[in-house]
Amino acid sequence: MTTMGDVARLAGVSASTVSHVLNGTRKVDTATRVRVEAAIVKTGYRRNVVARSLAAGRTHTIGLSISALTNPYFGNLVHAVERALSDAGYVLIVGDSHDEVESEKRVIDSLLDRQVDGMIVAPSAGSERGTLPEIARTRTPLVLIDRGVDVGSDQVVPENFSSTRSLTAHLLDLGHRRIGVLRGLAGISSTTERFDGYTAALADRGVVVDPALVLDGASNTDVAEREVRALMSGVDRPTALVSLNNSMTIGALKALRGLGLSIPADVAFVCFDDFEWSDLFEPRLTAAAQDVETIGATAAELLLARIRGHDGAPQRIHVPTTFHHRNSCGCT
Repeated sequence: MTTMGDVARLAGVSASTVSHVLNGTRKVDTATRVRVEAAIVKTGYRRNVVARSLAAGRTHTIGLSISALTNPYFGNLVHAVERALSDAGYVLIVGDSHDEVESEKRVIDSLLDRQVDGMIVAPSAGSERGTLPEIARTRTPLVLIDRGVDVGSDQVVPENFSSTRSLTAHLLDLGHRRIGVLRGLAGISSTTERFDGYTAALADRGVVVDPALVLDGASNTDVAEREVRALMSGVDRPTALVSLNNSMTIGALKALRGLGLSIPADVAFVCFDDFEWSDLFEPRLTAAAQDVETIGATAAELLLARIRGHDGAPQRIHVPTTFHHRNSCGCT
C-alpha cells in the first residue's frame, strides 16, 4: 500500500508538506504543490479516511433509516437529504426499514456500529419504544423526518392535517357527501393526522363518517387496489375518493381502471402526494404536493447543527404542502 512517505520521497519533500497539500492546512508554494500532486498521481496514493476519522472522532457519515425506498416520495426524499449533506461534506448511508420493527432495528444497529455522526429516521410504528431510545442512549444526534413521534428530538414533517382537510373540503364544495378514503399504515403519525383531516372536513359540513367508506390501504399498492375494487364493486359506492399517499393512489387507479370506471365521471378522485407525471396523466390528478426539497434540506440542517454542538430545545417543523388543482376532482 502506498504511503504518504512514498509520495514525499518521490516529490523530494517532507511528509508534513504532503499533508499540507492534501488537507490545505498551510500554504505551499506552487512549484512544490505541483511536484506533490504529480507524485500523488504517479504513486496512486489514497488518503486513509478511516484512520483520520478515528483520530478526529468523526466519520463524516450520516445514517438514514427510511421505509419503502421503491415509493417515489421516499426516493425523492432520500435524494434531497443526500444533496444537502453532500454539500456539507458528509456521506449518507441509507437503510430500508420496510416499516417493520425488526428490520428497523437491524438498520439502526448497523448504522450505530458504523459510528455515524448523526441519524435521520422516518420512524416505523413502535419506534418510540424500541429503536429511538436505543439511539438516544448512544447520544447520537437524531432528527426524525416525515413522521413525528413524541420524543425529545428535532422533527421535520409535512402539514398533514390541514392539507387533507382542504382536499376533502374541496370535494364537499363540489357537492359530494359519500366520500371514501384510503387510510395509510396504522400506528404512524402521518396516517393519523391525514385521516383526522378527512374526518374534520366532514364534521365541518355536518357529514357523519361512514365506516363502510373508510378503507385500510396500509400504504400499500396491492392492498389499496384490493380494497378499492371491493368498495367500488358494491351497489352503494361513493361518488368520490381521497387517497392519503401515493402508493395507495397507484393501487386505487389500477382498481378503477380494472373495473372500467372513469375519473371523474364515475368517481371524483383527489390524493395526498403528487407525481412528476400528474400533469401528463388523464385525468390530471388533483393533489396535495409535499415540498420534498424543503423537508430533506431542513432535516439535514437541523442534524448538522446538532453535530456542531447546538443544544437548544428540540424543534418540530411542519412544512406546508401545495394544492395542485387539476381535473380528477371533476373541475374543468
